[in-house]
Amino acid sequence: MEGLPILSLMLLVPLVAAVLCMVSSASNARWIALIATLIDLALGIVLWLNFDIGGAQWQFTERADLFAGFQYALGIDGIALMLIMLSVFLMPICILASWTSITKRVGEYMAAFMLVELLMIGTFAAQDILLFYIFFEAGLIPMYLIIGIWGGADRIYASFKFFLYTLLGSVVMLVAMLWMINEAGTSDIPTLLQYDFDPQAQTWLWLAFFASFAVKMPMWPVHTWLPAAHVQAPTAGSVILAGVLLKLGGYGFIRFSLPMFPEASAQFVWLVFGLSMVAVVVTSLIALVQHDMKKLIAYSSVAHMAIVTAGLFAFNSQGIEGAMVMMLSHGLVSGALFLCVGVIYDRLHTREIDRYGGLAINMPRYALFFMLFTMASIGLPGTSGFVAEFISLAGVYQISSTTTFVLTTGIILGAGYMLYLYRRVVFGEQKNEDAAAMPDLNAREWLMLAPVAAAVLWMGVYPESFLAPMRSDIAAIEARIARAAPVADADVQIGSPRAHEANYIEGSHGGDHGNGHDGGDSHGEAEGENHDSSDGHGSEGEH
Repeated sequence: MEGLPILSLMLLVPLVAAVLCMVSSASNARWIALIATLIDLALGIVLWLNFDIGGAQWQFTERADLFAGFQYALGIDGIALMLIMLSVFLMPICILASWTSITKRVGEYMAAFMLVELLMIGTFAAQDILLFYIFFEAGLIPMYLIIGIWGGADRIYASFKFFLYTLLGSVVMLVAMLWMINEAGTSDIPTLLQYDFDPQAQTWLWLAFFASFAVKMPMWPVHTWLPAAHVQAPTAGSVILAGVLLKLGGYGFIRFSLPMFPEASAQFVWLVFGLSMVAVVVTSLIALVQHDMKKLIAYSSVAHMAIVTAGLFAFNSQGIEGAMVMMLSHGLVSGALFLCVGVIYDRLHTREIDRYGGLAINMPRYALFFMLFTMASIGLPGTSGFVAEFISLAGVYQISSTTTFVLTTGIILGAGYMLYLYRRVVFGEQKNEDAAAMPDLNAREWLMLAPVAAAVLWMGVYPESFLAPMRSDIAAIEARIARAAPVADADVQIGSPRAHEANYIEGSHGGDHGNGHDGGDSHGEAEGENHDSSDGHGSEGEH
């Protein structure tokens, strides 16, 4: 592995494939795109296997000076690694999803998807702030084309709305980036992460970055481009939009807003929590009344991403870890739900929920996959959704019990709209003959859904394999923002509050409840917890 520029290689493969797709026939373009995405997936697995957990923060770094101080600088930490893995995992599935449904201008379509992959990996791997901006913004262009050329009836409106919303926020961010480079004298991201900007300047910089990342997430009320884009996009476009492109906003918060502007982040926690609470409740209620399956899942995406934003700004490692797992889980689950919609849309060419019903009778295998992803979206224990929501809310609870309570109502509403959708599509009587005549999953559709199902269960049963690479990087972010952490309203200690140091001293000297006598309480000593007095006297009595 030493000396192999693996990140550059991962960018080169889709670039070459995009050029080949443009000059190939339709059937060749499909195979070129599939092989290229599988090569990138293999390189991603090599990246993961060779990533040194607990080693240097930035690994696989590559640097080359270009011009006027501009650097071609790549490198990843555990956070970027996980998001790159999500991208390269979903891309071959997107190509398979487009295999038969895309019939016009197939070469250009596949080329656009290759460029999306290149730009997503570049965004997560960039180590220079201007290089990050170029990748971040350029990702708009192929996605705009995918929606605008291969989308539904209102595709032009949806693609323009998507483009304008995401571009306007980013112009302000570019101005802030140029000011930061001038102020710090460097465009190197690892250096900027250690630079302390003036707290007053931080406020303006934070707002400038927020303008861009909030639209990308998308946060309420700048989320309205998302349902339109999802409904009009082809199935694979929706998968990659929900699976990876929405994560660029969360990545921006975790890479720039929090560690570079900690004081400003603390100053605006109320804004982030407020918007997150409104988003969870409002978009969940809107999802409940939808008749279009894609629109329902699009609104559920906004609600789930609101839990991510709340977790990121919980100012503790648990909240940030939960937000990262939530991003990975949401990428898999919402992507899979869009694939499930695509499977039946390819057969009946409608997304109207009322046109279906009773699919469990003629499509039992499809019904099984759809159920698994529905349950993961709700947060059933054993699936990735449960782990993600539990860790995120546990982190948020440490800082704001009110916010946690409101976000939890979103999970209950989520169960409502997802189960209601599932019941209407899969159960009930078969009212429509054309829906009753639809065949079950074919081999290609199995290949699309089975790997995602396996990943959802893997993350639900053993989340440590996803958390371990990120833990030290999240701890570094927590250490960086700890000085600005806002005062929490949720104090879970029992009894009268006292200084942490006093608790620690009391615990370590055995305390006045006899903790020192009981070996089983050693963990409590280390944490300096106040034990219930009856327990303490009980242990004394035994001795």
